[in-house]
Amino acid sequence: MEPVNDILQKMSPISLDEMSAVKLMNRVDTKYVADDLTVARLFSLIKDDYYVQEIEGKRIAAYDSIYYDTLDNHMYIIHQDKKLKRDKLRVRNYVDTGSYFCEVKHKNNHGRTKKKRIEVGENVFADLKSDPAVRDFVENQLPDYDFDGFVKKMSTSFDRITVVNKGKTERITIDFNVRFHNFENGNEEGIAPLVIMELKRDGRCESVFQKTLFELRVKPFSISKYCIGRALTDKNLKQNRFKKKIMKLEKLKKLREYAFITDNAEL
Repeated sequence: MEPVNDILQKMSPISLDEMSAVKLMNRVDTKYVADDLTVARLFSLIKDDYYVQEIEGKRIAAYDSIYYDTLDNHMYIIHQDKKLKRDKLRVRNYVDTGSYFCEVKHKNNHGRTKKKRIEVGENVFADLKSDPAVRDFVENQLPDYDFDGFVKKMSTSFDRITVVNKGKTERITIDFNVRFHNFENGNEEGIAPLVIMELKRDGRCESVFQKTLFELRVKPFSISKYCIGRALTDKNLKQNRFKKKIMKLEKLKKLREYAFITDNAEL
């Protein structure tokens, strides 16, 4: 992502406080996957239309998350079985700010995502059940689940760039160096040099980001880090729904590898 980093330094910054106007906690999400070279080209085209989030002089932030599910993987299976209404539970470490949040994400049958979260201590990152306030929060948000039945399933780590359009009607996250660790079997996988991008907005305002991706022939790609990470690290899980997505990711990787070989051959 070195070419992107060079472009980031030329973009106008936006602070974490200024980002409060575009939290979009109740939103429609559209995800995309592309290789790092395509993302560099994208940024070269949209750099004048977006602010980049800057925290203490840094424009790339590190994130670590631990995902919880039931012993029988109910949250994963609901997604795999194409149920529209689904939930996720995680504890996230915003590494650069040193903050931790317990987060619950709900997706309804209209495709809208709503996220609720509370700030927690570092101890909760190691053990979800170490804080009674977390129990109250999770039981309130996920009343159909038994809190004591949640177990650690997978961790993710990645680096993120966040940009906001200058009209402040949308927010985009760009996640790269995405890595997965499966707590049940110890397997680890990653999807580099692929990048996951997510467009988040409340309404249907015109988006330069979306328009530019269309011009670059990058189509929406529905992907869940939790589910794809579980599928990649555990072949024994039911994963019919994700096989085509995994094949698509592998194809994009091969195309990126071919482009790299071709570029170097021309040199």
